[in-house]
Amino acid sequence: MGDRFAILDGEPAPATLTATDVMGGVTNSDYAAMYFPWILVYDPVAGATAAVPPSGHVAGIYARVDATRGVHKAPANETVRGALGVQVRVSRNQQGPLNEAGINVIRDINGGITVWGARTLAGSSKPEWKYINVRRLFLFLRESIDEGTQWVVFEPNTPALWAKISRNVNAFLTTVWRNGALFGNAPAEAFYVRCDASTNPPETRELGQVITEIGVSVAKPAEFVIFRLSQWAGPGS
Repeated sequence: MGDRFAILDGEPAPATLTATDVMGGVTNSDYAAMYFPWILVYDPVAGATAAVPPSGHVAGIYARVDATRGVHKAPANETVRGALGVQVRVSRNQQGPLNEAGINVIRDINGGITVWGARTLAGSSKPEWKYINVRRLFLFLRESIDEGTQWVVFEPNTPALWAKISRNVNAFLTTVWRNGALFGNAPAEAFYVRCDASTNPPETRELGQVITEIGVSVAKPAEFVIFRLSQWAGPGS
């Protein structure tokens, strides 16, 4: 999916509360999260409660948490505003296997309808992308850096350009770190940026590309998850 994240609805009335029945044939993806069960809301036209898919309300929670806390905060332990109840009540014991499968359960906790999970559908093959906030933080970082370095297309692909890219990306990630999105007591523990001759050998420059390697720590200090960003640049001098 690249730069998108899907919010999926579980089956409205599964035969059993197993992951297979709740998912209804949906396959694993670290670019998606599933929510179950459907929620009950007031239908002003019918004058009664109605069961609706939770994805719209969950998208609102994502937006609210992004605005108040930041994309690095998991959209969990959050009240589903406007929800009067849930279509299927899931106990704590029933929730465990669903959570392990990446299904985020919405529960009635002391009268409050609450999102009680923050997993993606990554599955066991991609444990580094198990949590929604980690995957979405990476999407945010990649897109922000990509958009913020579009100017390189007009610059000659030289060491001066590499240094400028490094300064810009370092400044951005320092701000992200100060906002609490990255682990580490210092920027050096939280991230690194490499844009030099090692990432841009002659064969890369001949293709008109400039490559920046970025490592960020989102789980433990100095344990980096690495991604590379490639931009088109002008010819070297």
